[in-house]
Amino acid sequence: MATNKNVYFFGGGKAEGKGHMKELLGGKGAGLAEMTNIGLPVPAGFTITTEVCDYYFKHNTRYPAGFSKEVIKNLKKLERLVGKKLGDAKDPLLVSVRSGAAQSMPGMMETILNLGLNDKSIEGLAEKTNNRRFALDAYRRCILMYGSTAMNVEREKFDDELEGVKNEFTRKRLKRKNGLILDTDVNESELDILIERQKAVYKAETGEDFPQDPIKQLWGAIDAVIGSWMVDKAVTYRRLENMTGLKGTGVNIVQMVFGNKGEDSGTGVCFTRDPNSGKNIFYGDLLMNAQGEDVVAGIRTPLHLDDLRKIMPAAYKQLNAVRLKLEAHYKDMQDIEFTIEEGKLYILQTRTGKRSPAATFKIAVDMVREKLTKEHEAIARITAKDIEGLFYPVIDPSISLSDLKKHLFANGIEAVPGAAVGKIVFNAKDAEDWCDQGEDVILVRQETSPEDVGGMHAAKGILTATGGKTSHAAVVARGWGKSCIVGCSELQIDSNEKTMTARGITLREGDFITLNGSTGDVFSTGLDLTKPEPPAAYKSLMRWADKARTLKVRTNADTPYDATRAIALGAEGIGLCRTEHMFFDTQERRLAIQKMIVAEDAETRQSAIDELLPYQKKDFEGIFTAMAGKPVTIRLLDPPLHEFVPHRDAEQKRLANELDIPLKQVKQSIEKLRETNPMLGLRGARLSVSYPEILDMQVRAIIEAACDCRKKKIRVMPEIMFPLVIDAKEVALLAARTRKVADEIIKRRKVTVKYLIGTMIEVPRAALLADEIAGVAEFFSFGTNDLTQFTFALSRDDAGRFLPDYVDDKKAGILKADPFQSLDQDGVGMLVKMGLKKGRETRPNLKVGICGEHGGDPDSVEFCHLLGLDYVSCSPFRVPIARLAAAQAAIKYPRKSKKAAGKKACAPKKSKKASK
Repeated sequence: MATNKNVYFFGGGKAEGKGHMKELLGGKGAGLAEMTNIGLPVPAGFTITTEVCDYYFKHNTRYPAGFSKEVIKNLKKLERLVGKKLGDAKDPLLVSVRSGAAQSMPGMMETILNLGLNDKSIEGLAEKTNNRRFALDAYRRCILMYGSTAMNVEREKFDDELEGVKNEFTRKRLKRKNGLILDTDVNESELDILIERQKAVYKAETGEDFPQDPIKQLWGAIDAVIGSWMVDKAVTYRRLENMTGLKGTGVNIVQMVFGNKGEDSGTGVCFTRDPNSGKNIFYGDLLMNAQGEDVVAGIRTPLHLDDLRKIMPAAYKQLNAVRLKLEAHYKDMQDIEFTIEEGKLYILQTRTGKRSPAATFKIAVDMVREKLTKEHEAIARITAKDIEGLFYPVIDPSISLSDLKKHLFANGIEAVPGAAVGKIVFNAKDAEDWCDQGEDVILVRQETSPEDVGGMHAAKGILTATGGKTSHAAVVARGWGKSCIVGCSELQIDSNEKTMTARGITLREGDFITLNGSTGDVFSTGLDLTKPEPPAAYKSLMRWADKARTLKVRTNADTPYDATRAIALGAEGIGLCRTEHMFFDTQERRLAIQKMIVAEDAETRQSAIDELLPYQKKDFEGIFTAMAGKPVTIRLLDPPLHEFVPHRDAEQKRLANELDIPLKQVKQSIEKLRETNPMLGLRGARLSVSYPEILDMQVRAIIEAACDCRKKKIRVMPEIMFPLVIDAKEVALLAARTRKVADEIIKRRKVTVKYLIGTMIEVPRAALLADEIAGVAEFFSFGTNDLTQFTFALSRDDAGRFLPDYVDDKKAGILKADPFQSLDQDGVGMLVKMGLKKGRETRPNLKVGICGEHGGDPDSVEFCHLLGLDYVSCSPFRVPIARLAAAQAAIKYPRKSKKAAGKKACAPKKSKKASK
């Protein structure tokens, strides 16, 4: 244990904890402590630290020494403060037992309310409150939550008893043959019957009576909440959200306040700003005469927060004041849970509110303009997921209103904006299975629960018949940026028959539907979707990010179209143009390179190469034009030649016919290319050494395209790069030939074209000899995809069979992350660091970047910033993420001097091996 203190008390206007102690107290515990310290009306209680949870699982589910005494000591302190005793027969103290990790995990872990009730204390509560129905309702909830959470009794068994009482007694008493019977319709005598039935279920399932000892209840609840840290749904959520390094959950034992005492009581969840649009308006849901679980579970469709202004204006005014105070204190949008007990407001929780990507940007920018925060704080709040989700698909605006009206199936509450199209499925398991088969699905549920999290993640969108904007479905979907509609009460869902009906129309499993999460409309067909333009707040914040960062961001692009798209997304150049992709573009191009590969003599090979030249030249001219003077790093041919030729008999026959050569010649030529391990064979720089005419053609295409652009007054900055080099002598040989071809063209065309010659560092030997290679190369680009493969002796294509076990903490847990997604800083990163250091020892102003997909991973970008690289390069749609990550790294770790990428490389120090 890192500290001897396991329990922190709060109450009476003072708290032992502080708001910054999230890692120790969990987000909920830190929030309760902080709200107590700033004078908000928070019920008293105490928090068990996350270190206890960590100890519990590391010591075979045992608690640390002295822990139980600490809990009882703090319980006694709570009893003295409130003047009540837990489970007292005359005036009982009741508590809630809630989870709370350092990072929010909505609905993934357990909560138990009304703990401390038993057959005696319920009578004391009824007499003290003069409200026996309220006391009975609290007791039946306690049995249900304790039984299902602490004792693992299926919740449905308790729910079935409630429905049975409603139908047997309540419906008859109300003379209501059809329609919904609410929990609040059940009267005292019916609740008495229900409680006895629930106790019978408890005993049948557990073999013992419902515990009457409140201390036994307390420890059962603490065990259950701590145990919930490792249940499948919580583990799955942490994996999907990439939550690592957390010790466990805190446990919060808090005095109960009751929103179910009558119509002057209620409970709700609110946000200090609209979490969908980001507008500065008070937003939320509430239920009158209810407890908090009712709002989150979506059991009843709630009222809008504005309704509280009419129902209880004084409580609304006080809640609005709390809203303003919390936002000013935390300087961020807050998600607040509250309860009103007989007109008195209590704040149960505050945390940073989940919000849509568009709202994330608007809130961040607005708070800077409102002088609540600074630009660097706004930048730090944005995540890669926020940018990815920013471009939510929407229904194609060209679809006519009449067509939309014709297919309108139902309407619910718009919980998460954006549109989604998919086939209907009615349970989470089917959603996952169908998704694995390549199907787009919409998960349709009466209401979602934490057990549905896997299917919710797999689905394109989520539709529920009940719930509000703060229900489980809405909160989880918002965090994942999934279109979501809740509270669609006109839906009649038959999960057994796998159908849903609304407005006289029945849809079945597998039918296509479209959700418009921005309006709440559900359409009975699959509609076309488009992606909108980013909002103004996005552009403002990204301008601040660009101002803050020192690391340049380029893109990997192989066509003028990709280059144009990347420029629109903020790319400052091309860090990797893969020339081989150009050969696959059309049948004519494929045929030309195949003709070159199967040629049996130099003349035929040269003829085929001459056919390729105009294709390459045209592509380079288009890319140079699109980049308009920005640097373009062009990698010469890299893949082994076997990738360009057909391997099936039918395709080989077709090639022989098209080239008018014998099939035998085709087969023999292809057979000569066969290698045991092609990725370690004739590829990269080795191709240029073995087939220098290929290098000549590619360099000629690059320089001629550059000359043509210069004649048109278009600035060009070509950077010619050799892949898979292993030695300085190899680089010197290819560089000399490149300069000979390039300089002859420039001299003949009588134009000025400045170009650089550099190399990829993707073989460990090249990193080890980087000082020698830098004697020739004017820039390095670390190809971290292949460098990772060679360093780990892993194939990206095959590692999927076992690599997940290496990353999974519950299995081998050898690696922190998938090294093909996030750069392995301990191994591959050290080679990058070594190569950079050695290279700049020879050529101090050596331009250095990376061009693997790691260039779009925030953690990898931060690492590149710390090393002092000039740029990262990634796919076009990752460019904004890299720009943001570079800014966040610069704010977190300012560089001593801003070393701009793209400076003219200075002359090397005394050349070593390459000059020999």
